[in-house]
Amino acid sequence: MIDALLATTDAALRTIFATPRATRACPTLANDPTVLDSNEKNQAGALMRVNHVGEVCAQALYTAQALATRNATLRAHFRHASEEETDHLAWTRQRLDELGSRPSLLNPLWYAGAFGLGLLAGRLGDKLSLGFVVETEKQVEAHLQSHMQRLPAGDHASRAIVAQMKDDEARHARDAQAAGAVAMPAPVRALMRGAAKLMTTVAYRI
Repeated sequence: MIDALLATTDAALRTIFATPRATRACPTLANDPTVLDSNEKNQAGALMRVNHVGEVCAQALYTAQALATRNATLRAHFRHASEEETDHLAWTRQRLDELGSRPSLLNPLWYAGAFGLGLLAGRLGDKLSLGFVVETEKQVEAHLQSHMQRLPAGDHASRAIVAQMKDDEARHARDAQAAGAVAMPAPVRALMRGAAKLMTTVAYRI
């Protein structure tokens, strides 16, 4: 238990304060250079900040769910998904730097809130925990699709990152479904959408 708590603390500190490192190359398009004016940079930066917050929350959720489960296979499943989300965390942070923007100032708060939700989901049982993943990833996928429409048309770099993230999130949902997820109750899904709306609205500005 002490080792698990130390590993969990280390994961939180790395997510919030360290520079993330991806295992996959950032999916930018070398043949489609991005040229943006100042307004477009500000818009893209705000949207990518929201996406970066989403990846901070994903790290917290998967870390908490891995901590909560007693199933070693499921724990490995959560940790593998977390590793792929680390790529997203690194890509969005890199893109923020390129746009001259910054991460959300509230990242510690976002992480703590998401960790609490992940721990609660994990305590409800493995099937519901997986159902929480499915619903989360479906909502994230829809959110990323909306960003594909809101990002500046000429921001090929951000759009390539978001497209790859969207594909990965859809696969995470399918994997969780195949692992035995059960559907979350409608009131819980509505609550999750409300919490996500609050997070995205605040993170866009702060």
